[in-house]
Amino acid sequence: MPPHAPGVHTHEEWKGMAQPVGLVVEPVVLNRLGIFPESATTVLADWQQRLEQLLDDHPVGEQAASEQWLSAAPSFELFCQEVLAWEPGDLRKPEELTTPVAVHLDDYDEVLRPDWIIPEPSQGDGPLKAQLLVQELPVGTLFDALPKGADGRRSWEATPQQRLERLLKESEHPIGLLWNGVALRLVYAPRGESSGHLTFPLEPMTTVDGRPMLAALQMLLGPDRLFEGGASNTRLRPLMEQSRKEQNEVSTRLAEQVLEALWILLRGFDAAGLEVDDPSHIYGGLITVLLRLVFLLYAEDEELMPTDSLYGQHYSVGGLAQRLRQDRTDYQNAMEGRRGAWATLLSLFRLVYDGGGSTEAYLPARHGDLFDPETYPFLEGRTADTSYTDGPLTSVPAISDDVVEQVLTKLLLLDGQILSYRALDVEQIGSVYEGIMGFMVEKATGPSVGITHRPSRQKITITVVVDAEQLLAVSSAKREKWLDDQAGVALKLPAKGKQGLKEAASLEEICLALGNRLSSHTPRGLAPGSLILQPTAERRRSGSHYTPRALTEPIVAEAFRPWLEGCHHKPSAEQILALKVCDPAMGSGAFLVAVCRYLAAWLVQAWERDGYPEGFRQEWDKDIVARRLIAQRCLYGVVKNPFAVNLAKLSLWLVTLSEHLPFTFVDHALKCGDSLVGYGVRHIQTAMQEVQLGFLNEQNQIYAAMGVARRESFGDDSLNDEAYDHKKLLLEQQIKANEGLRQAGDLMVAAFFDAP
Repeated sequence: MPPHAPGVHTHEEWKGMAQPVGLVVEPVVLNRLGIFPESATTVLADWQQRLEQLLDDHPVGEQAASEQWLSAAPSFELFCQEVLAWEPGDLRKPEELTTPVAVHLDDYDEVLRPDWIIPEPSQGDGPLKAQLLVQELPVGTLFDALPKGADGRRSWEATPQQRLERLLKESEHPIGLLWNGVALRLVYAPRGESSGHLTFPLEPMTTVDGRPMLAALQMLLGPDRLFEGGASNTRLRPLMEQSRKEQNEVSTRLAEQVLEALWILLRGFDAAGLEVDDPSHIYGGLITVLLRLVFLLYAEDEELMPTDSLYGQHYSVGGLAQRLRQDRTDYQNAMEGRRGAWATLLSLFRLVYDGGGSTEAYLPARHGDLFDPETYPFLEGRTADTSYTDGPLTSVPAISDDVVEQVLTKLLLLDGQILSYRALDVEQIGSVYEGIMGFMVEKATGPSVGITHRPSRQKITITVVVDAEQLLAVSSAKREKWLDDQAGVALKLPAKGKQGLKEAASLEEICLALGNRLSSHTPRGLAPGSLILQPTAERRRSGSHYTPRALTEPIVAEAFRPWLEGCHHKPSAEQILALKVCDPAMGSGAFLVAVCRYLAAWLVQAWERDGYPEGFRQEWDKDIVARRLIAQRCLYGVVKNPFAVNLAKLSLWLVTLSEHLPFTFVDHALKCGDSLVGYGVRHIQTAMQEVQLGFLNEQNQIYAAMGVARRESFGDDSLNDEAYDHKKLLLEQQIKANEGLRQAGDLMVAAFFDAP
């Protein structure tokens, strides 16, 4: 390829200038289809001349704030004809549609409607259909700011961006444009998915530096992309849909970086002098930190956290990462001696759990086990016999800013670009964090070294730590075979490495012989007693497997087909919420997330047909509310890995996340256990009567007194903090009442496997 041939790098240039938020179009997809911005200087100069003339005739910019310029500002219609080269009939009024596009806000005196529609390519005498919806705002109106003042009506307080997103999602026309005479924004907001947008300011596109952005605007909104002339798979909407599917590759690369972040965090706590009494507890705490961070990154990208300067400057994870990257530039090697970032994260974790701010709505309490400070007190430097309410922390772990910066960089930067979590499907986030499951924290018993390899059927590289003294004790001829056995795979060292391994007499010489098989986490080996992250035997054999949305959704649809046919494809809300769906090997919850979306869509249809439930508020996102109810009333799951349970919870939390509501309560429904081994309640109760063990019979009476019907109260439709706290207390009581049955079941299983 010639040095200046177009490629993905061509798209990265303009994409960075267009201020991308979320996923709109993926450069890999454009590259694959041979779609690139115009590069001919003469053509670009002509486009710029037309844009400059338009702005000269219709001044905008700073002068647009003055009312005398409002009537002179360029209209969207004129911009499309003069700059984008559209024909007069390419932009139509919404009244021309056979079926009007409108979203009624019943609790307000408002109806959301587009100002313009861009129709689908000509379909003969068929009805006019919209492919894009357009909102034309007063000149200079900010896309992401609340409107000033009110006109006496009960209006919905939302930004123009939020209004357009709601219109696009609820009308199921996923592509829209915002125009304010100063900039043009392309918005992609498919119903039930995260939204994204690109912003093209007019003034910068008239400069030489802004030419790539102007070329990209023509590439995305030119006649060939929207009207006749282009191939069907290169039209704008197919490009956006294909871009969503392309995120699988992003997941694979990010999964490796998340695993590296886990190693970095572990080494940071090791350097801070963490005492290890229960390695499993330490491992769970480190995973929890990463899950907390991904929740916050996702919530911040979705603007579900406060967006003011106070939060941005003092608490935001993204803001902290940006400040630490600047500190890296300013202080370089001194980062290892700097502190403060870890305490900032701990403060934010507590704020998310308990809530805070000048008003209750500023940062509402999320609750949930994920942010509970009592679950892993060592993260705050506390012991298990203390409470987070005891007072100010006095012994925060001495985690350096260097460690925090490296961890956040691994989570946020991909190929040098800042990653937008809102552009990832929840299933993809789950797949990324499946990559850190199946490990255990251990202490190195002697001088050790890490070797890297990629097991078969796995997409990410893992590190296996081996004892250097044990390796040196093996005869020279058998050392390579010994290493292969430890790794669980043939390492296939080069000839020079094989010879160096045979001749090695020290830890340093082993590191040198391993070459590119030496883990970056142990560049000079590890001292005895160092904390290490070791893959379990199960992890080495199988690993985790990403279940993409393209696979889960058709399987879920087919599984529910007979039920839908029985309901004549018009299930009532009561029929839907009465369903009980269990995934006996849920992993990160990919299938449960798919079921949640699927049933929620039918629930919304039932509400629209038969009426919304009592207490439903118009400003709520009906899809999110429906998902919350499905998640806490209909979904159940089991997985053997205890840490995967939290990951599945996170998946359901993300797909049901609301700005004003606590986490969806799913603790009663997602459990750690073995779906293939065990006994049911009736079998255990029968066995308890036969053996007549006093303590078990007493426990059975306690369980009976609790009442199985109490489980139904977990499906309470209340959506507030009090309901969450009540459910948590009820679950704790139920677990306590079940303890006797659990003990009896464990004894029965043990007896079964112990039998000759």
